[in-house]
Amino acid sequence: MRHQSRFRLVAILAPVIALALASFWVVEVMRRGADDFIDRGQRAEPDFYVEQFNFVRMSRTGDAQYHVAGTRLTHNPLDDSYDVQEPVVRALRGGEEPMTVRAERAWINSDTSEIHLHENVHMDRPASGSQERLQLHSQHMIVFPDDDVMQTDKPVKITRGKSTLFGTGMYANNATREFKLHSRVHGTYQPPPR
Repeated sequence: MRHQSRFRLVAILAPVIALALASFWVVEVMRRGADDFIDRGQRAEPDFYVEQFNFVRMSRTGDAQYHVAGTRLTHNPLDDSYDVQEPVVRALRGGEEPMTVRAERAWINSDTSEIHLHENVHMDRPASGSQERLQLHSQHMIVFPDDDVMQTDKPVKITRGKSTLFGTGMYANNATREFKLHSRVHGTYQPPPR
């Protein structure tokens, strides 16, 4: 009795699995064939967009690493990059306050390892524990979210508590706590309250 029911199950599943695999193969052949007929030079226009999007990048351990959102994401097929209107990038590290970077627009490369923020770039890290609130303003910033690095060659204004620092060109590695301002550095320092 069991032998007959197993045989029936195999007899039913085998054609269904074969049909599914054949369908997948046909779709893949058709996709490849269509790509051969499409002139890549004609695909310069964006091929899709998403309104009010949210994207969360996970670490290898399954933890949320960073979050990217915006009012509109447009895909560029020539280089597989993305243009974003009103981007918000939030670094999510366990045990720390999230650092948030906003701008008017952004360009993101194909593997999301580089985020180029343009116009009114504003970074904010809230105060937590003994750390004072940290804010940064610039007109351009490149964020390497996988490496926890930010850099620019434009003027920056950095405010920490009541202290303010100005400079042109910046490199900040949050993972190693390395920070550099390259030129025209000046500012005011107010020691934190005791």
